[in-house]
This record gives sequence, structure tokens and C-alpha cells, in this order.
Amino acid sequence: MATDNTVLAGPAQAGPPSTHGPLFRFFFVHEIDEYPSGGKRTGYLALAVLATIVLYYTYFTQTGVTPQILRYFHMSFAYYVAIVIVSNLLGAFASLPASKTDQLGRSNVIIYGLLIIGVLVAVGVPLCKTQLEFFIVISLLGVVEGAILVATPALVRDFSPQLGRASAMGFWTVGPVAGSLLTSVVATNTIDHFLRTYGLPGWKSQFIISGGISVLVFVVSLFFMKDLSKRLREQLMVSQHDRALVEAKARGISEDELVTATRHPWRQILKWDLVGSALGISVFLLLYYAASGFFTIFWATVYRDHTGLNLSTSQANYLNIWFWSADAVALIVFGIISDKLRVRKPLMLIGAVGSIVFLVLFARQTDHPSTGFGTLITLEVLLAVCISLTYAPWMAGYTEMVEARNPALVGTGLALWGWILRLTVGLSFIFLPLVVTSVNPVVDNLAYAQTFPGGTAPFNVQQFQIEHPQLVAFATTNASWLRPLSDPKNANVVAAAHFSPTAANLAALQKAVGPAVVTKVLANLTEVNGPVWTYRTQLAYLSVHQNQLTSLLNGVGKAHSQWKNWFWVSVGGMVLFIPTIWLNRGRWSPKNARKDEAKHEEDVAQELRELVGANA
Repeated sequence: MATDNTVLAGPAQAGPPSTHGPLFRFFFVHEIDEYPSGGKRTGYLALAVLATIVLYYTYFTQTGVTPQILRYFHMSFAYYVAIVIVSNLLGAFASLPASKTDQLGRSNVIIYGLLIIGVLVAVGVPLCKTQLEFFIVISLLGVVEGAILVATPALVRDFSPQLGRASAMGFWTVGPVAGSLLTSVVATNTIDHFLRTYGLPGWKSQFIISGGISVLVFVVSLFFMKDLSKRLREQLMVSQHDRALVEAKARGISEDELVTATRHPWRQILKWDLVGSALGISVFLLLYYAASGFFTIFWATVYRDHTGLNLSTSQANYLNIWFWSADAVALIVFGIISDKLRVRKPLMLIGAVGSIVFLVLFARQTDHPSTGFGTLITLEVLLAVCISLTYAPWMAGYTEMVEARNPALVGTGLALWGWILRLTVGLSFIFLPLVVTSVNPVVDNLAYAQTFPGGTAPFNVQQFQIEHPQLVAFATTNASWLRPLSDPKNANVVAAAHFSPTAANLAALQKAVGPAVVTKVLANLTEVNGPVWTYRTQLAYLSVHQNQLTSLLNGVGKAHSQWKNWFWVSVGGMVLFIPTIWLNRGRWSPKNARKDEAKHEEDVAQELRELVGANA
């Protein structure tokens, strides 16, 4: 091996030296010409994952405060979903030119994506005054996120040999999940404070926080994020033992050979197995994307706490934390397990079946809006774990499928996946507001039923209705003659008749409200002098806002069944995914996979011997 080290030592040559000055190289040249090992490789991977987490945190910030956004802009749920759809579709098509990172490198896309998103989120969103302005800014975020969706996993792939691929890709897939998790954690711990301090505009604080973090990570990445030279990126790394072989090959690759390897990239990538696999995982993840975009609304409109009140935004984000935490941990754990077993497909199949089972149970639970947090957390954690058991091995297996076509076109292969994923999600969300029509009646009118900071009511209407159902029923049935009694202009006359029911006061009351109303009052004197008088302020409020509160109750009544219907659609997507598992390469048996690995090691050793002989 001493001979090997002598012959193969030194970095791969990157071509002619750059003619650019040091300032240009600092800002735009981040390539390294030697494959890193040990701590360096781990550091580069960690920074790529950190950038991914922050980028998705900024992109998903809106999901933590969706109810407040809808109220602030007086926005319909259909309009909000349209924003999500357009953002996804723009991201889908932005992922196609992002495939050029195979030639241009990944780091610049990520570094300056952090800066652009940071500015848009921290400055652009808080400055929005209209629905259209918000639409434009979120759509621009979708474009940047679509490009980064290709660049970050490709960078992780570059620094991860295949035998550790599922672990590394598991860490990458933690990025979107941890982004959603971070959104929920920050919102849970800060949103109530900002709403109490600044009122409804307090939701903007979440964007300022996430945008500021993005700019901070941009600065760190500018100094420390690195990218493999394009010669090294072309090679297929299967184990760290291949490092010397990869660099030896890289020395002998000419520019013409690089061009030949990447000529007609889409012709090499647009194959039925890659397209089918990408489409399969896209429909499998319909539930995941519904969770990342709309779970805060789902929890707040379907479930109630132990007092019978609809869950607040902070309570909804608390439930989100459990889902995304379980998802994040499971992605890493199952990535490591997949690498240890050397197989992908068996884990995908087990995870898909488990996801279907627990999603069915999760959907059925929506019929019970008073379900305790313990049950909801158990179901959502098990569902998240099964989704991760499917997704982490799939992501690793997909990059390996692309490499089997051409290791120089991983960016193009990931662009295909990103395009299909975003297109599928965007098209599916077109139907979401058609299935779930209860969001606006709930979100638009919930403020009339809750006190500050969640609402504008002088008392908690939902709690009052729960504690006094008979009184509310009486007031609703007799609203026509109770309404004149609650009219502010009649307040003095009504009070005088209540405290001193003399003939003169009753005559004055009859003159103010009419004889028919007085007749009703006398017929129901016990109720009028008792609870109706005691809670006259509350009943007057209910009377004034009867239309809004009725709309709220109707929306709450329909929400659970409508969301359940969408979950059945997601179950169908998971079922359709299962046949596409067989499109993936690789073994079903860990034993046979280890035999393939041993054969590969023999091939590497032989090629190294031939290279040493050629350079002797």
C-alpha cells in the first residue's frame, strides 16, 4: 500500500488556475480538488444539512401562523391554497435549470439562496400590505426553494459514499422536516407573546426571526461551505476506500471527456424507472405536504381542548412539534439501519404498509373532536415514523439509481425528482379547498368567539356556550323579542323596569319595545329576571354576532369529515406508491447485498493494482 500512496497521493488537478481576483474567489469560488475525509467531510455534510434546515424553516414559516395571515389579509382559504400551488409549481420548474449545478457547482446556489430567502422573509413579507404582495413574495420564495431542493441533496450526495448514503440522505431529509419542526417550536413559544404585544400584526415576528437566522447562516456558509470540483463530482463513490481511485481517475479526465459524459443529460435521465419512482414517492408524500402546509389549520379547526374550546395556534403548533420531531429522529435512525442492512426496498415496503395503517386510524380519529392530546400524539408519532421508514431508504436508493445511469448527472436526476414532486403536490392542492370548505368559516369567525390575543370577543364565547347550553338555546329560540331588550338605546328603560317594575316603568318599557315584547317578558319572567338579566352582556354580544357565530359552528361541524376525506386521498397515494418500490435497484436480501459489496471491493482492489502498474 505504500506504493499505492506514493503513486496516488496529492489532489486531483482542477484545470488551469483561476484568473479571477481574490475577492471574486472569496464570494463565488468554493471548490475543493481533493475528496475530504474524517472530520472535514462530516463538517461539510453538517453545514449542508444546517443550510437545508434553515432554508425550509424560512419557507415553512407561514404554516405556523396561517390563521393569523388569513385574518390579517382578509384572505380566503382558496386564495391561500392558490399561493401554495403557484409557489410549488414555480419551484417545480425552477428545479429544472437547477440541474446545471452538475456543471456550475452546488455551493453558490445554496449560499446565495440563503441570502435571497433571508431578505425576502425578514423584510419582504413584513412589508406586505395586500394579498397580492404576499402572493408575489411567497411565489418568489418557491422559485428559490425549488432550486435549492436540487442543490442541497446533490451536495450531500457528493460528500457521501454509497455505503453511507442512506444515513447521509437521512440527515438531508431531516432538513425539510426540521424546518417544519423549528417553525412549530418558535411559534409555540413566541406567537402568543407577540400577539399580546402587537395585536394581529404580531404574526410578522415569525418571519423576521426566520429571515434573520437565514442571513446568519448565509454568512457562515460563505466562509465554510465547500463544493467538489466538477472532475471529482463525476466519479461514483461507493466507499471511502475509493478516494484514491476517484482522484486518480480525476487526473486523467479531460474537458472533452467531461462534456461527453454530460451530453444530452435529460436523454439519459428521462427513463421509466426514474420517472416512475419519483412519481410514486410524490403521491406517497401527499400527507406529508398537507402536514407541512396545513396541519396548524387542521388541528385548530377539528379538535378541541379539555375545556371544549377549539385549539389555539400555539396548541396546534405543540402537536406539530411531536409529528416533526418523530419524523426527524426516525429519518436518521432508519437511514443508519438501511446502511447497516445494505438494503432499501424491504424497509420501503414495511414503511408504506405501516403508513397506510396508521393514516387510516388517524383519519378515523377526526370523528372524535374531543380526543385527548395523548391519543393524538401517539397516532401522529407512529404515522411520522412509518413515513420516515419509507422515505429515508427511498431517497438513498433514488440517488443510487441516478448514479447507475451516469454519476455526473445526479443534479439532473434530482431536478427530475424535484420537478415531479412539486408538480404533483401543486396539482393535488388544487382540489384541497374543494374538499375542505370549512376553513374560512372557522378561521374568519373564530375571532368572534375567542378573547384576546386569539380573538376580539369580550368573553370566551365557546366556553360560555359550553357552560350555559340551556340559556343559549333559550336565547336563540326567543331571539326576536329578546333583541329589542338588548338594544343599547333601551338600556335605561329595561334596567328601570327590572329593578323597579312599577306601572310607570312597565308602561315606559312597553312604549320602547312594544306590547308584544312586554307580553313575552311577562310570560317568561323567571328566565328574564334570572339568567337572561345576569348574562345580558354576553347574550347581547351573541345576538349582534349571530351570523358569524352560526357560520363558525357550521364550519366546525363540517371540518372533521372534510379533512378525513382528504386523508383518504392521501391513503390512495400511499397505496399507489407500493408497486413503484420494485422499480428501485438493489437487493431485497441483506446477505446478497453484502456479497455485492464484497465483489465491489475486489473490483476496486483490481483497478487500483492496474492504476499502480500504469503509473510505475
